[in-house]
Amino acid sequence: MPAWAWLVPAVAAAVLGTAIAADVGPVVALASGAMLVAAVIAAVHHAEVVAHRVGEPFGTLVLAVAVTVIEASLILSMMLAGGRDTAVLPRDTIFSAIMIICNGVVGICLLVGGLHHREQSFRVEGAGPALAALVALSTLSLVLPSFTTTSPGGTYSTSQLAFAAVVSVALWAVFVFVQTVRHRDYFLPLADAANEEAHAQPPSVGEAWASFGLLLVSLVAVVGLAKVLSPTIERAIAAAGAPRTVIGIAIALLVLMPETWAAVRAARADRLQTSMNLALGSALASIGLTIPVVAAASVAFDIPLTLGLEPKDLVLLALTFVVGAITLGTGRTNLMQGAVHLVIFAAFLFLALVP
Repeated sequence: MPAWAWLVPAVAAAVLGTAIAADVGPVVALASGAMLVAAVIAAVHHAEVVAHRVGEPFGTLVLAVAVTVIEASLILSMMLAGGRDTAVLPRDTIFSAIMIICNGVVGICLLVGGLHHREQSFRVEGAGPALAALVALSTLSLVLPSFTTTSPGGTYSTSQLAFAAVVSVALWAVFVFVQTVRHRDYFLPLADAANEEAHAQPPSVGEAWASFGLLLVSLVAVVGLAKVLSPTIERAIAAAGAPRTVIGIAIALLVLMPETWAAVRAARADRLQTSMNLALGSALASIGLTIPVVAAASVAFDIPLTLGLEPKDLVLLALTFVVGAITLGTGRTNLMQGAVHLVIFAAFLFLALVP
């Protein structure tokens, strides 16, 4: 293991501890930002070591679940600290994560892959059901609350919220079972022969466990530093006069940096299947794990929770899924599809700033 691979998580954790103990001034903020980027790179390195040891699709699942669990913990901590002022934060963060993953991450991967390899392939048998599950979970969690009548204002009643939480985690669990057990071959690369890493000597069990531990440290540092920097981001957003929904976008962008970097690296190395596993798996985990957590917190601590999207966001979500179905329908991609997704992502960011 290279020295920087264990040194960066340790330094990032130390900077996080310093930022928590001291006031976040300009120097601490600058150091936190630098170590945030370094921790992202370290997290991707250790995730790839673990992935090489356990193989696909378990490797991508490790990174997706680890990041999502910490993301859900971050949202929960902000809900408990902010109380009623954070009613829309889970909705904004989850919606932002879906738009970032399905348009930003997928778009960059397809564009980078298309520029370097002209055309790339992936397994439709795995991507199709994953997209179907994502559409269903998004509709149940973010769309229906805007149309139900038992509870007004884009909210669910307690029973409706419990139902959404149960079906979210159940459908995610079924997807994980299909991905890792029943139809694991649907999520394996089409041509391992072209992948030099597939034939490289895998790391030892000890190295894999060490990388797994350092991966967790790196991810905790990423989310912790993102939370430390969030007040600075909030002040910058307020100074710019931008809507508060931008806070959810900023949180999602920071937390998803490790997965984005890993997915783009895989696409550039002509491993688009790994990129798709990361993207769709992360989006499903973001809903399937986060909704039950925030629903339980809302009921237990009597915190209002607004899940229903605004009309503008409903249109963007529908557009994303229609284009996504076209992109994932053939199993072959080129840079044109990446450009389309990136245009939708740009529209999402622009309309968040200029609603």
